[in-house]
Amino acid sequence: MKLQHPELVDLLQRAYSAEKAAAFAYQGHAGSVKDRDEKNAIRQIEIDEWNHRKEVLALMKQYEVPISHYYEFRFHVIGKIISASCYIFGWFMPFYFAGRLESGNVCEYFRMKQYFNALGIKEHDKLLYEMGIKEKEHEVYFLEKIKVNKRLPFFEKLFGWGKKESFNNVDLDKKYPVEESDGYCRK
Repeated sequence: MKLQHPELVDLLQRAYSAEKAAAFAYQGHAGSVKDRDEKNAIRQIEIDEWNHRKEVLALMKQYEVPISHYYEFRFHVIGKIISASCYIFGWFMPFYFAGRLESGNVCEYFRMKQYFNALGIKEHDKLLYEMGIKEKEHEVYFLEKIKVNKRLPFFEKLFGWGKKESFNNVDLDKKYPVEESDGYCRK
């Protein structure tokens, strides 16, 4: 079945390629930190991103959505640049921008769920919900690492993400079940 939903097609293509960029970025991020526990946690997040990419590709194949060569190139370059920059900008910035990135990624999967549901397709609800929640867990991990850093208020004011602001409305302490998660990430 070919999807007749341009926004969903584009979102799938972007998410697929952006997961590669995130995984590349986490390779550099893990390599740049000295603490063994942080290194292992970031490597696990990289693995999660590769798994999300694999899951999105399976959806794309099921619905005959082609891989975007433009997004693949663009996000490949972005991921490699971010990966290299982790060795240059010190400890705080990679943690901050990883958290900010993950905050936005949460909604990609909830929007996909909403778009599929608008087409009457519910079979992917659990998978998309779980990927969105996993991205939220990543966001929370990175925020926990920097929440007491004196630079956070300045970065939050400048870039719109931090302790007071998020790009999603998911609360891991008060998670809605899959069937009631349509309120997440509504504009």
